[in-house]
Amino acid sequence: MPIATVTQLESKSHDTPDETRTPPKTRVEQVSVGGYTLGRLTFEPGWRWSECIKPVAGTESCQLSHVGYVISGRLNVATTDGKQIELKAGESYSIPPGHDAWNDDDQPFVAMEIVSAGEYAKPSGRA
Repeated sequence: MPIATVTQLESKSHDTPDETRTPPKTRVEQVSVGGYTLGRLTFEPGWRWSECIKPVAGTESCQLSHVGYVISGRLNVATTDGKQIELKAGESYSIPPGHDAWNDDDQPFVAMEIVSAGEYAKPSGRA
């Protein structure tokens, strides 16, 4: 995979994002820097992809690939082929298309996503 060249020095805060999406129990704060889109995802306790994002995405399971880093909280992820993991604070992750996820913790799950952040929680028919 070729490495992209960044052509300008740039900084943006997720506290003043370029775009914010707020499906139920969800907050996606997206910024674009250096030609990349990054998203800070916050999923409230009780959040579940199949309940909160599926109506927006219009697919049976999440069809995006995800790469990110967990800032706080925990998230369970189950793939359609039966594999399951729990993501925890301090962990980096990759998740292939074809999954559901849920926050059954009593704390919000917060993560930074570097792959699919620009498409997540949008009515694109894929997320």
